[in-house]
Amino acid sequence: MYWTLELASYLEDAPWPASKDELIDFAMRTGAPLEVVENLQGLQDDGENYDTIEDIWPDYPSKEDFFFNEDEY
Repeated sequence: MYWTLELASYLEDAPWPASKDELIDFAMRTGAPLEVVENLQGLQDDGENYDTIEDIWPDYPSKEDFFFNEDEY
C-alpha cells in the first residue's frame, strides 16, 4: 500500500468519519483511480471508523509541513 498526495486528494471530500467499506464505496462512486480503492482494501478492518485521512496515512502532510508564509501574499 502506498499513498501520494494525488491519491489522497481523492479522499478529501469523503464523508468523515467513515468505515473502510464506506470509504471504498465513496472512492468507487467518485471515480477515484484503482490505486485508491486497492489501498483502501488493504486497510485492516477492525470495525472502527476512520476520522481523517491521517488515520489512514499517518504521514499525510499537514499545512504546517509546507514552508509557505501566507502573510507575504
